[in-house]
Amino acid sequence: MRIGEIQKLLNARLLCGEHLLDEEIHTVCGSDLMSDVLAFANGQMLITGLINPQVIRTAEMMDIRCIVFGRDKMPDAGMIELARDRDMVLMSSKMSMFDSCGILYQHGLRGEE
Repeated sequence: MRIGEIQKLLNARLLCGEHLLDEEIHTVCGSDLMSDVLAFANGQMLITGLINPQVIRTAEMMDIRCIVFGRDKMPDAGMIELARDRDMVLMSSKMSMFDSCGILYQHGLRGEE
């Protein structure tokens, strides 16, 4: 599924990474614990409610290209710039992590294999 399609499904606000909207995403993980992302994640996209620069750094280490912040959380300008420098997509959705994951699962995306 393309990142642009994910944006529409989650009714998400795009914060950076406009040029990556045509990239394909096949796997997603959802977590607020970055230690779990480091230990278990194998996805290309992260859905989280955690707002701090460590999210961007963790995603970079795990080759995650797209981050969606749930519950309408908004990263600060520094986080957006950090993601932009690392060529990532950041989005914010009003949906909860649970609902976001459920919608993406219904549309064919899966978690880590």
